[in-house]
Amino acid sequence: MSNGNISLLTNMAKHAGLPWDCILSAENVRRYKPDASVYLLAPQLFDLKPEQVMMVAAHEHDLQSARKHGLRTAYIHRPLEHGPGKANEVPPRDRYDIVANDFLDLADQLSE
Repeated sequence: MSNGNISLLTNMAKHAGLPWDCILSAENVRRYKPDASVYLLAPQLFDLKPEQVMMVAAHEHDLQSARKHGLRTAYIHRPLEHGPGKANEVPPRDRYDIVANDFLDLADQLSE
């Protein structure tokens, strides 16, 4: 779920060769995060309860908002997001449902 518009996200996915089946954006609900309707879009579209959906992100404020609205959460650490030597600290493991070093680590933890 991104605040980016659908056109931008579609172009990004095509350029990166990402095989996405569906692109959801805050644009779908005409709001921006942290509005509840943005986080609840995926559960509503796929006829799921919020606790059956997981928000995966590298931004704690985003995950905290998702959790507030009932979604499960997974933090992915991005050590180079702010440049070399400027990484955010990895949050405590009990802050989110999953705290992972990268997407492979996330996949391993989800398969446990």
